[in-house]
Amino acid sequence: MGLLLTGSFLLFMILGVPIGLAIGASSLLVLVVSGLPLEMVPQTMFAGTSSFALVAVPFFILAGDILSRGGISERIVAFAEASLGRIRGGLSIVSTVASMFIAAISGSGAATTAAVGTALLPQLKEKGYDVDFSAALIAAAGTIGVVIPPSVPMVLYAVISGISVAKLFLAGFIPGALMGLGLIVYALYVARRRGYPASPPVCRAEKWRRFRQALWGLMTPLIILGGIFTGFFTPSEAAAVAVVYSLAVAFCIYRTLDLKGIYSLVVNAGVTSALIMFIIATAKLFGWGLAFYQIPETVARTVLALAGNQSVLIYLVIAVIILVAGMFMETASALIILTPLFLPTIQQLGGDLIHFGLIITVGLAIGMATPPVAIDIYVASAITGLTVEEISRPIVPMVAILIAVLLLITYVPQLVLFLPGLF
Repeated sequence: MGLLLTGSFLLFMILGVPIGLAIGASSLLVLVVSGLPLEMVPQTMFAGTSSFALVAVPFFILAGDILSRGGISERIVAFAEASLGRIRGGLSIVSTVASMFIAAISGSGAATTAAVGTALLPQLKEKGYDVDFSAALIAAAGTIGVVIPPSVPMVLYAVISGISVAKLFLAGFIPGALMGLGLIVYALYVARRRGYPASPPVCRAEKWRRFRQALWGLMTPLIILGGIFTGFFTPSEAAAVAVVYSLAVAFCIYRTLDLKGIYSLVVNAGVTSALIMFIIATAKLFGWGLAFYQIPETVARTVLALAGNQSVLIYLVIAVIILVAGMFMETASALIILTPLFLPTIQQLGGDLIHFGLIITVGLAIGMATPPVAIDIYVASAITGLTVEEISRPIVPMVAILIAVLLLITYVPQLVLFLPGLF
């Protein structure tokens, strides 16, 4: 039955069946063949979406959409350009640093890529930067969007594994910073080789003006994360606060949104959230099948036996599987499927679940910039008009840097666990 469950799922995926339907159909097929009561289908699916922590998902999605279309990201990018643009190739640094700032608001790789790309790509092209390299850099930096908190995949992982969302958020800061630093160093190297220009100096008064304009947006992550880590509100409540605050800034202060625009954002966020919740519901049924037929335990025994119980090799095998899954599956879907599959292995090794949460989050985030299912590249392609292939070539060394960061946090867990250990 385990082979039927996993085999039918892979077959549905090969046939191009949407991921939510593929998960649900394979689970239903096993239930029918096993003769188990079908009444458990709606009960199990409802149980999968009844966690209070999942309330954060639609709110963070909506907050990311408001960020992209409410004028907040443009002001943050403008301030970053005034501060860092004077360095040779400074706009490349601005692309990455702005992505890190916006990642702390949106919780989404695609939203981060769209926000930074829309604001910066026209300027990069105008000032002589290669468009394919610039688009690739912004797409690669967009992966930081789900690593620096808040992060929708982290919320999903916390729900599945039963660990603290706040501690998982804390664990994301250092890996996210390392990803950004690696991309900045590479961008500076390319800028010097290709002779990219520095932006004209900006006077102190203009810097101050841009800072004042960006201040409302820069306060967003401080309010969200500060409230979570001080215990003032939960991550789910923080997501709602993020939406209210972002709406207030975009509607009342920047005046970049009207009622019609807000309605459109809410509808789009609702559709996206419904798709994610359907995947979570069907994945709960799929997870029940995995547990009932003891597939995770079998995987754990097999991996441990093949690797000779060597944790270094086991973590490498798991990291490779995560990277490959990220190349072919959407991040949330892959996380929901892989987490229950590998948790028994990690627990048998005595591994930390927060550490593994960052391994799987970073590994799947890299998948956002690796074809064929590379949502960040698709967003950059839509903004620039370049083909996916044109962006995929210059992004290869950037992905290599991100993979190096993944391996670093995999084998040096202190980089992940240092901040959570302080609280």
